[in-house]
Amino acid sequence: MQLPPDRPVRLRVVADREHYDQVMSAVLDARRSVWISTANLKDVMVEDPRVIPGRRRGRRGNYRSVLDVLAELAAQGVELRLLHAAPPSRAFRRSFDARPELVEGGIEMRTCLRVHLKTVVVDARLAYLGSANWTGAGLGAKGDGRRNFEMGIVTSDEQTIDQIQDRYDRIWRGAECQDCRLRDDCEMPLDQI
Repeated sequence: MQLPPDRPVRLRVVADREHYDQVMSAVLDARRSVWISTANLKDVMVEDPRVIPGRRRGRRGNYRSVLDVLAELAAQGVELRLLHAAPPSRAFRRSFDARPELVEGGIEMRTCLRVHLKTVVVDARLAYLGSANWTGAGLGAKGDGRRNFEMGIVTSDEQTIDQIQDRYDRIWRGAECQDCRLRDDCEMPLDQI
């Protein structure tokens, strides 16, 4: 396979809390699509800007599950894709199961044992590529001293986004399944969906 020629690309390096500030804030503002890939999948808590100062919103204060946000995006017709390697955490499954709009197809989820890429593409206008899994310690609103040390890049470069989405979509559609040596370990190979 021949690589495309090198070219200058505008990007921003993000580290630690910047993942939340740059990537998660883009997800919260999505209008058309959110494509996520992650090896590890947990329920991520996000700050809720609608909380009235001085008034707590439930036992978690100013925070709510990102699945609430994704349910709202699904209701607005935003395409939501989630590609992951391992079964979601129990907390994620409980939270997901409590949102019928997601369970009934508001978000498409697919599992591939070989997925280790961490990407988030929002509205085909912003892409994240880096180390952070879809977890509170990776992308969520965890406090300083509790979050992982993460690093990645964010870009709005159209060619780069196209390359990321093309790779994501090949995996999503099962184009890589035929030659996969882990195929026999898959519950449902992606090329059979």
